[in-house]
Amino acid sequence: MKKVSKSIALILLLCSLSNMLVFATQEKIHKVQEGIEDLKKQKKEAENEVNSYSNQAGNLAGDLEEFNNSLVAITTELNETEEQLDNTRNNLKTTRKALKKAKKKEKKQYEAMKKRIQFIYEMDTDSMLEVLLGAESFADFLNKSEYFISIHNYDREMLEDYRATKDEIIEKEEELEKEENLLAELQNQQESKKQELAELVDHTSEKLSAAKRQLAEAQADVKAYEAEIKRQIAYEAELEAQKAAEDAKRLEEIKRQEAENTVKAVPSNSSSDISILAAIIECEAGGESYEGKLAVGSVVLNRVRSSHFPSTIAGVIYQSGQFSPVASGRFATVLARGANQSCIKAAKEVLGGNITLNSLYFRRNNGTISGTVIGNHVFY
Repeated sequence: MKKVSKSIALILLLCSLSNMLVFATQEKIHKVQEGIEDLKKQKKEAENEVNSYSNQAGNLAGDLEEFNNSLVAITTELNETEEQLDNTRNNLKTTRKALKKAKKKEKKQYEAMKKRIQFIYEMDTDSMLEVLLGAESFADFLNKSEYFISIHNYDREMLEDYRATKDEIIEKEEELEKEENLLAELQNQQESKKQELAELVDHTSEKLSAAKRQLAEAQADVKAYEAEIKRQIAYEAELEAQKAAEDAKRLEEIKRQEAENTVKAVPSNSSSDISILAAIIECEAGGESYEGKLAVGSVVLNRVRSSHFPSTIAGVIYQSGQFSPVASGRFATVLARGANQSCIKAAKEVLGGNITLNSLYFRRNNGTISGTVIGNHVFY
């Protein structure tokens, strides 16, 4: 009898140690899963930055293209301005020549006018009468009279011509000043446009370069997160395989013991048991078929019946290191709002005695664990 008791105690000790190993591995899996979720969030933020910098770079590239188009337009304007400058310079040359010629003409006219005035001054009215009265005949008198009249008319014409020359000089000087001002204005406009364009292109190019650098850094972050997520997923797969091996070993120990399905009574289908069981079914198999929902519920009930697990549905579900949704907080959220009708129906049916399989464990099916495959899970 003592020998049997020692054997049972040894078995229980081994089971206890096995449970500790299983819980430790499951805790690692939970931590890895949480780390993966955190990495996915960081990757999403990095992707958002990539999109932001990509849009910014695209906008800047569009702006730069627009500025380059403006450069073509401004270059055309500059060419037109240069043509205007050339025309203005030519006009200035022409105007200066005309002004020089007009001033030269004015000087000659002025000298001629001085001589005419001196001649008129020296030839007073008496002298002119003496010349007229000294005419030999009436015809000679008329000729001399016409001579004096023609001289007078010529003097008037010369005076008018001199005045016109003076007016022309004034006009040319005003025109010259106007064209010189226009030339200076065109030159200023040309320099201003050149400077504006250069600053615009430089500023946009700098911003585009900065955006491209930030984009490259964000893309590098995304790749780094992707690599780390891939590594963590591989590590999670290793832990899953380790957990499955630990579960299989524990199953062998359980099978070596007495048939225990009749040791405990099946829990009642109280509203709290239904709510709790339905919530874990939704968390673990919400996207699975109805058969998959029944299978998850059956695993929970099988554990309740087993002496190696807590004797209540709540105890099984809240047992440390067993169900990931409990550790992540998702189970509490679903329980607070209530599970969907399909999961509630499956919970009631399982509590009513429809245990669809005898498995105590289930995991995501990755092809390495042998058991009953239902949807995305393997039950063993």
